[in-house]
Amino acid sequence: MGDWGAHIIDTAHEFLDLGLPSEIECLKATGHNGLFFPQSSTISFKFPERGKMPPVEITWYDGVDNVPEVPEGYGVSELDPDIPPPGNGRIQPSKLNPGKIIFGKELTFKGGSHSSTLSIIPEEKAKEMESSLPEVPESPSNHYANFLLACKGQEKTRSTFELSGPLSQVFSLGVIAQQLNTKLVFDRKTKQITNNSAANLLLKGNPPRKGWEQYYKV
Repeated sequence: MGDWGAHIIDTAHEFLDLGLPSEIECLKATGHNGLFFPQSSTISFKFPERGKMPPVEITWYDGVDNVPEVPEGYGVSELDPDIPPPGNGRIQPSKLNPGKIIFGKELTFKGGSHSSTLSIIPEEKAKEMESSLPEVPESPSNHYANFLLACKGQEKTRSTFELSGPLSQVFSLGVIAQQLNTKLVFDRKTKQITNNSAANLLLKGNPPRKGWEQYYKV
């Protein structure tokens, strides 16, 4: 799923207070092999109830010929201006560029990768609501400059370490499910995989170097 997955999960993780998943299942792993990544994979992440919020399932798609189903009226997603060009100086647009889709209770949104502005689909619905939509403030910096300015204390990073740290843990669980091509049950309290001892050893990893122990705690 690439940017389709990474940035939509980044947004969902923050505003839905997802935390860590309780179940992670590799639904598809084309050409699965324990030594390298599959040619394509589909991974399900299930999150339990959080306070008054209901359970959530997020499905990740990546690889060759493994594009998620797009809604009717999607059209073509724009290329994000923050994506650096390749060596030949230009990016070749495709029918389905990197981006994201958000399915709301009443509305469906689409957007490019990174911090691209979302739009309502289908276009007829967007035109119908155009006069009532809020004005989106212009971003003061692009995806890369924001990180550098945040390091200098001049801006707040759009993906804080408080968010990206736990999100990296979510993806690590996904990679283990992908590597073993299986379903994992994860205890959010004890931070342990409870149904697969081999997977739990992968989660634990190699012991840290002396003096670095505190940085290896989940």
